[in-house]
Amino acid sequence: MSWQEAEVRELKVGRYMLIDDAPCKIMEINMSKPGKHGEAKGRIVAIGIFDGQKRSVVYPVKHKVKVPIIEKKNAQVLSVNNKEAQLMDTETYETFILTIDESQIGKVNAGTEVSYWEAMGVRKIME
Repeated sequence: MSWQEAEVRELKVGRYMLIDDAPCKIMEINMSKPGKHGEAKGRIVAIGIFDGQKRSVVYPVKHKVKVPIIEKKNAQVLSVNNKEAQLMDTETYETFILTIDESQIGKVNAGTEVSYWEAMGVRKIME
């Protein structure tokens, strides 16, 4: 299990949550006042950390949502081939291949060290 549970009222801007099983960074939270027959609701706007897609959801403030556990790790770049880089984790010495984003081409070079994030079984090189 690579996630925890938290209530909507505990969430803050800049933290992370799962929307449609995708880890997302919370960009905006708006809490409404409770109505005559209902409870307060929270409208959350977030951006996926792996796909960059904007998502928004509305939940009651007592609703439990999933918060991903994001591991931030370092790796050495062994080789770069087109838009893929072969990396070796600096702690476990595991080797794996990740794709390089357009904005990172030229910055990820063999012999250098990069940081990458791992969440929900997905990895991405971060800047």
